[in-house]
Amino acid sequence: MAKLRAVTDGDSAPKKPLTVKAAADSGVRRDLLVAMRSRIALDIDSQDTPARDLAALSRRLLEIVKEIEQIDAEDSDDDIGTAASTPDEAWTAT
Repeated sequence: MAKLRAVTDGDSAPKKPLTVKAAADSGVRRDLLVAMRSRIALDIDSQDTPARDLAALSRRLLEIVKEIEQIDAEDSDDDIGTAASTPDEAWTAT
């Protein structure tokens, strides 16, 4: 749980999580992935989710987390972000 602190002039209210439908309609890939991550996490925690579905949901959750991390790395202005957003060059044997 986050600790309470004084609000500063630059602070803004936290964004309300989007539903999967709203995130899909927004057209922003990262928002869609975040909404899907939350939805899948709820399904994994639910007592109503069949045990046979847990492995597939867990695998997809990890894939989504990796995609979000990749998007965040590409958006950062450091060497790792630059390397992450640089496309691979074609390799030819000489």
